[in-house]
Amino acid sequence: MALVVQKFGGSSVADATSIKRVARRVVETKRAGNDVVVVVSAMGDTTDELLDLAGQVADAPPARELDILLTAGERISMSLLAMAINELGVPARSYTGQQAGLRTDARYGKASIVGIVPERIARSVKEGDVAIVAGFQGVNEANDVTTLGRGGSDTTAVALAAALRADVCEIYSDVDGLFTADPRIVPTARRVRRITYEETLELAAHGAKILHLRAVELARRYGVPLHVRSSFSTKEGTWVTDTPAGDPEEEAMEDPIISGVAHDRSQGKITVVGVPDVPGIAARLFQVVAAAEANIDMIVQNVSTQRTGRTDISFTLPEADGPATLRAIEAAADVLKYAEARYDDQIGKLSLVGAGMRSHPGVSARLFGALSAAGINIEMISTSEIRISVVTRIEDLDAAVRAVHGAFDLDSAESEAVVYGGTGR
Repeated sequence: MALVVQKFGGSSVADATSIKRVARRVVETKRAGNDVVVVVSAMGDTTDELLDLAGQVADAPPARELDILLTAGERISMSLLAMAINELGVPARSYTGQQAGLRTDARYGKASIVGIVPERIARSVKEGDVAIVAGFQGVNEANDVTTLGRGGSDTTAVALAAALRADVCEIYSDVDGLFTADPRIVPTARRVRRITYEETLELAAHGAKILHLRAVELARRYGVPLHVRSSFSTKEGTWVTDTPAGDPEEEAMEDPIISGVAHDRSQGKITVVGVPDVPGIAARLFQVVAAAEANIDMIVQNVSTQRTGRTDISFTLPEADGPATLRAIEAAADVLKYAEARYDDQIGKLSLVGAGMRSHPGVSARLFGALSAAGINIEMISTSEIRISVVTRIEDLDAAVRAVHGAFDLDSAESEAVVYGGTGR
């Protein structure tokens, strides 16, 4: 008998028909002899609708009240799914994040899990019930409800799997696993059968939306095997473990292993023009950025000329952080002594990820050659041992993804990838 944690995203529980389909999947797993814990997201677009509603009644809703409001979506899902499973003759009980023992810090809207003691969940499973937990939420030391941020249900599921020592954590969405690119941009993208935590972290950090970054970090830390699959089909999905990627029957031993192409439309770029090229100026600039609580991704500093003694510094950051960060830099103009600060939200980022890249320098040449042949200009470049990222104009991003995907022969020869629910989650 195995203990299986199953997480179902919003598209999988979008309506009553979908909830009944998920209930049948859960019951099949239970009747196959497994213990089952389920984590659910809010139905469909419920979270966005609640955010819109909050905006209609308040210009700046208090963060505490907003978290209480947003957790309602997952509570609706969990109770309806429990009803549907009970209707099929299998006992099921639903639990909020607080009831499940999920403790967080006090940051409303983007709380981090500090501990989990799932006593009620373990007891429910021992008694033969299917335990259903509301994802995305927990409770802080003040006993106030908190939310974990977008994608937080993935994190809830992996945290529970780790605490319960589950045999596997299944992440269900509306696609058949992780693909070599977003199937909505590249319909011929190939499903990845196995991929390492390291590669998955790079993909998640650079735009791939199928798994939440914090969830993958938790899975790697506690050795939780992840199985990413679709709730709309019975196909085997993608296994995320510490086993190297690649199929030995399909890959030559020394060939580069490219796991996929990720893209991100949610980045902005700030360029600080005419910064004095003196020791410590970059430190002062990024102290200002840090005080604005912006997460920096890529940084490029131009070489200054002896004639001017000034340089330009550009960096990318989440688009949502852009305006506030620019205001903070402008407020520090007297200290930084730059000529001009510009913000650009019309950029896109493409990232090529693969463990085999660390020993194959020709990968870079092929990537840049593919973009050049497609007439796509590169504005910034960043690399790691298993990743190359480039920034392009946002209108060129889709074409860039297709060009690079084709250049590395990642297209599937079998059939087009399917996005059953239309969201990719």
